[in-house]
Amino acid sequence: MEAPKEKAYWFPAKTYGWGWGVPCAWQGWVVLVTFLAWVGGGTLFIPLPRCTVTYFVYIGFLVIALIAVCFAKGETPRWRWGKK
Repeated sequence: MEAPKEKAYWFPAKTYGWGWGVPCAWQGWVVLVTFLAWVGGGTLFIPLPRCTVTYFVYIGFLVIALIAVCFAKGETPRWRWGKK
């Protein structure tokens, strides 16, 4: 019988604090670059002086989507005080 495979994370937990660090897999980098591209695209295509609320709703949606991917493909977040 084979040993259970360790889950491959895209986003490792931070060493200090709560949350995730920089991606450790190419899939995580693709997610991060895509997120930044969508944020940049929003700043180009949403006229900020007139549509500020629309812009913040758009950015909020992108942030929620990024956090959902981090929860799904990252280590379990918890408060950390350094390496054990």
